[in-house]
Amino acid sequence: MNRTIYNEDHEAFRQSYRSWVDNEIVPHDDEWNKAEITPRSLFTNAGNHGFLGFDIPEEFGGGGVEDFRFNAIAAEEIQMAGVTASGLGMTLHNDICVPYFLKYCTAEQKQRWLPGISSGELITAIGMTEPGIGSDLASMGTTALRDGDSYVVNGSKTFITNGINADLVVLAVKTDPNERHKGMSLIIMERGLEGFERGRNLDKMGMKAQDTAELFFNDVHVPATNLLGEEGQGFAMLVDNLPQERLSIAIAGVAAAKAAFEWTLTYVQERKAFGQTIGSFQNTKFVLAEVATEIEVAQAYIDQSILALNAGTLTAEDAAMGKWWCTELQKRAIDKCLQLFGGYGYMSEYPISRAYRDARVTTIYGGTTEIMKEIIGKSLGL
Repeated sequence: MNRTIYNEDHEAFRQSYRSWVDNEIVPHDDEWNKAEITPRSLFTNAGNHGFLGFDIPEEFGGGGVEDFRFNAIAAEEIQMAGVTASGLGMTLHNDICVPYFLKYCTAEQKQRWLPGISSGELITAIGMTEPGIGSDLASMGTTALRDGDSYVVNGSKTFITNGINADLVVLAVKTDPNERHKGMSLIIMERGLEGFERGRNLDKMGMKAQDTAELFFNDVHVPATNLLGEEGQGFAMLVDNLPQERLSIAIAGVAAAKAAFEWTLTYVQERKAFGQTIGSFQNTKFVLAEVATEIEVAQAYIDQSILALNAGTLTAEDAAMGKWWCTELQKRAIDKCLQLFGGYGYMSEYPISRAYRDARVTTIYGGTTEIMKEIIGKSLGL
């Protein structure tokens, strides 16, 4: 089906962004996956081209356009180019971290941080997950206790995307350890503060080019002026931003499935077995017919979700539906496509192999499939 949510400006942006990806990311993707980190220069490069902070006001160096369709196009083109891990850090920066700075920063904080976020000189991350607590954020043990003009932060976080590169971490903490959700606050942890240490760059099954780290806080004195919003409002702020985060993941999931489908369609039309192309076998036709149909149906839902986010009507339940369905689709579709590559699909030189490994985490991060179903179930009154 024809997609109707994009206009000429969006498509012109798509061409520009894809050209940049092809020139600046694709040639280095293998190198960055082997190094297990993308260079900081990728962010400043993106900033120089206007590809960071689409919705940050122009006075702070951003694009000044509140239209998530530009974010969606960036996520789609990263997937279609097969450079998922190399592009994930920028997607997190734009789609997930920027909203916290736009919505909750004071005028002084915006002046301090937004220009660097727009230029790529300040790389962002968000620190929620801790060892041992899984999805139960209210049980976090990281504390930020007021001491005069500072908060003294102690604790640790794990699985933090951009954890090595990050200059600013939107850190979820307990300012009142005696409370659960009501005791949570958000504070900006800045690179260079004494006692703020980074652990190892975690060795992962997939998403190799994306730095994912452990963070440790040992009596870190963070200026009280780094508090986002008010004390005790942290959980509410996280919940408010989760629909956009989950939609971003869902957009990438559909695009990743589509990329795998297109690689496979080309492959089965060229590869021969038993005197004919693999694509001529009925099983191949049926498998790809299934994948194509599921992608089209999911895409229609995601496009409507993008418009709903722009209109301010995307609900937590709608985003949860999209997140769990599209990431499960991503895994399912790529698995079916890899099977059609046969033994070659298992070889790292083929993009389908990397896509298979990278896809596995998507039903875990941003809220597991099980948590998404819990959210949906509660919305049904169950």
